[in-house]
Amino acid sequence: MPDPVAGAGEVVVAIKACSINYPDVLVIEDRYQFQPPRPFAPGGDIAGIVAEVGAGVTQWRVGDRVMGTVLMGGLAERRAVSANALYPLPDGRGFEEGAALLLTYATSIHALVDRGRVKAGDRVLVLGAAGGVGLAAVELAKAFGAQVVGAVSSEDKAQAVRNAGADEVIVYPHAPFGKPASKALAERFKQAGGAHGFQVIYDAVGGDYAEPALRAIGWEGRYLVVGFPAGIPKLPLNLTLLKSCDVCGVFWGAFAGREPAANRAHILHLLDLWAAGRIAPRVTEVFPLEQGGAAIARLGQRSAIGKLVVRVAD
Repeated sequence: MPDPVAGAGEVVVAIKACSINYPDVLVIEDRYQFQPPRPFAPGGDIAGIVAEVGAGVTQWRVGDRVMGTVLMGGLAERRAVSANALYPLPDGRGFEEGAALLLTYATSIHALVDRGRVKAGDRVLVLGAAGGVGLAAVELAKAFGAQVVGAVSSEDKAQAVRNAGADEVIVYPHAPFGKPASKALAERFKQAGGAHGFQVIYDAVGGDYAEPALRAIGWEGRYLVVGFPAGIPKLPLNLTLLKSCDVCGVFWGAFAGREPAANRAHILHLLDLWAAGRIAPRVTEVFPLEQGGAAIARLGQRSAIGKLVVRVAD
């Protein structure tokens, strides 16, 4: 492929690292909201060095260390990026860390703040709490003063969630569930939710886990629909009536496109929390570029803890 050229308002980034996210799994299977024209490179979170500056760009210079979120194209040596889509990579932070921060934490802060209206003292249940967005949700909910219960599928994952600050962790069985197993999981969630239930449920899993979680929601709670690696659930809407609760979709990419100023404010807040040590992306595995496909496959198997990152160049 020819090297990209910076157009007006763009810079070319020499990519050093790119993290893997669940949309990368979906897009290569044609199960995402859009299908990019072939050939394409997956990868949405990048960190690297500015290699070229286009006309009209004043905030960046060649050699600046940057990080940003792009829709596709991160698993490549270079990419032209809108100058406004980038943020400075703080001194002392590595490229792998920078590539692991934005998409997961931006998704979770949008989910919790804009859609979940989280506040201090809320009780929050996070499904899939050991994944990238799940750990981000745990850390952010704690930073906002909530009590957090993480739910995961193994003890290894449970320990990672405890390390991220969760107040309690539930290890749930593997789906699919029949009615008795679904009822038993609902009871475990209800016990963890306490007398008033959960004010916010962050569901990054879907499938058979969704209904048991919804049964544990509190009065006027907010159920956040974040993702469906376990399958798209069908919720009994009578439960939403009985609890007078909200079911809220979370589509961070659309939010960022429609409300760029609000999204940028969230990311600047994340950078402050990162600097203060309140959040920290957990990079658990780093793959070389030639094994980028293996990294995506690993995430698709739902066995990963934290963030998987591809090192594109040294």
